[in-house]
Amino acid sequence: MSELYQGPTMSGLLLRALRRWGDRPAFTGHGPSLTYAQALDLIGRYQAVMVANGVHKGQRMALLNSNRADAYLAGMAAVSLGVCMTPLHPLGSLEDHLFILEDARIDHLVVDVGAYLERGAELAAVERVQNVFTTGPAEYGLDLAAATEQAGAVTAKDLASPADEAWIVYTGGTTGQPKGVLRSHPSFVAMTNAVLADFEWPLENHSYLSVAPISHVGGTKLLPTLLRGGRVHFHHGFDAERILHDIEHERLSTTLLVPTMIYLLLDHPKLESADLSSLEMLIYGASPMSPTRLMEGLERIGPKFCQLYGQSECYPISVLRKGDHDTARPDLFASCGHPCASVEVALLDEDNQPVEPGGIGEICARGLQAMDGYWQRPEQNTETTAAGWLHTGDMAQVDEQGYLYIVDRKKDLIISGGFNVFPREVEDILTADPAVAMAAVIGVPDEKWGEAVKAVVVPRAGQTVDEAALVEAVKAKKGSIHAPKTVEIAETIPLTAIGKPDKKALREQYWAGRDRMVG
Repeated sequence: MSELYQGPTMSGLLLRALRRWGDRPAFTGHGPSLTYAQALDLIGRYQAVMVANGVHKGQRMALLNSNRADAYLAGMAAVSLGVCMTPLHPLGSLEDHLFILEDARIDHLVVDVGAYLERGAELAAVERVQNVFTTGPAEYGLDLAAATEQAGAVTAKDLASPADEAWIVYTGGTTGQPKGVLRSHPSFVAMTNAVLADFEWPLENHSYLSVAPISHVGGTKLLPTLLRGGRVHFHHGFDAERILHDIEHERLSTTLLVPTMIYLLLDHPKLESADLSSLEMLIYGASPMSPTRLMEGLERIGPKFCQLYGQSECYPISVLRKGDHDTARPDLFASCGHPCASVEVALLDEDNQPVEPGGIGEICARGLQAMDGYWQRPEQNTETTAAGWLHTGDMAQVDEQGYLYIVDRKKDLIISGGFNVFPREVEDILTADPAVAMAAVIGVPDEKWGEAVKAVVVPRAGQTVDEAALVEAVKAKKGSIHAPKTVEIAETIPLTAIGKPDKKALREQYWAGRDRMVG
């Protein structure tokens, strides 16, 4: 590639933003509050401390942190030195964290000891980790806060190059062992530019409420916010009442929530009295949202919803914009939007050929924001990038205007009596019942059908679910094949670390010791 086409690095973009906006507030909320100038100064100090302790270009660093500025900036300081950064999911298990440290060949570790003191101690004992940097005093590692005071003011520099490996983020592992998704700087920058171009960011007074973990999709909104001179307001963990309070009193304009969080927000008694007039865009994604609950959100929160669609391997792929959330066109609520301008999308069959108009095919994408590949997974790379397309594993249809409608995950498909049942279609019918807060549909072993459709339903507070009525509603709209053979009432549905319904965990209760085939 010609040097003229290599473009900036992700760390170069951040330093550019921090220099531009000077004394504006950059970070507030959980952790230290910093202006742009203070954040720039802190990166320079971090770089000096890290270099003095043997951190250098080509190495790898992992971060275990809550949503807070100092830990985020420590990671970006390392990236600007040419180090490849790997975030550890704050809700990940010790087993997953240890696996990632070995699989990603981590040399250095940053630990937010205010939130993860004990887990940090367990990870600090890993032999391959050369340095452990902590965000405060601990019985292990080097206290970055104290060390930066001694370092004095140091000019921050971007020593990374576009060809450097910049970022390895591990997938949630819901279908097996976590896989490291590798991005070079051009891939990350393309992702940032796509987010800037295709999301309807506020024109003025932009402030982003960071609730979802910044280790994954929540973190992809930080750099776009800072490039626009906005403010990032951090929350540590999900608290519906605190979200309502801070949107009102901090006059926050944008946030990103997974559907489960939105449901809890809609069910909170203080929603009606909260002043959400400053909120201009509520981004949701990571898992399907019930059209019924989305309609409720539009009525009670307002026309502020924007759906994102993408995955760690390619993000973003499509956006359902605020104007598409039209109560006069509720059919669009089932869509994941229109493809972003920076990515090409096709629906392909098992032979990697385009499906016929109106047919169901796998969403496949290609564009600059796609991953560079899976880290150390050549066989999975070959499978996922077959025929020159990134295969998402999501099955969908497309309408005449190009809107995508995800039918379901390929791996979640239920084959009952030889017929294909897509759980998403059944779940949308179940959650249309006013007594249902959440629903998850899975296939369970059945001697007659091979797999039988089972629904796990969480009632709304104070409501009683009529199981027979739910089954009849599905029969009326989709037929007997799709109707649940059993309905289980539950207090909660297990979630993955990023807030998706964990259907793998649900299925394991019924499939333990048995093989499940999806064709």
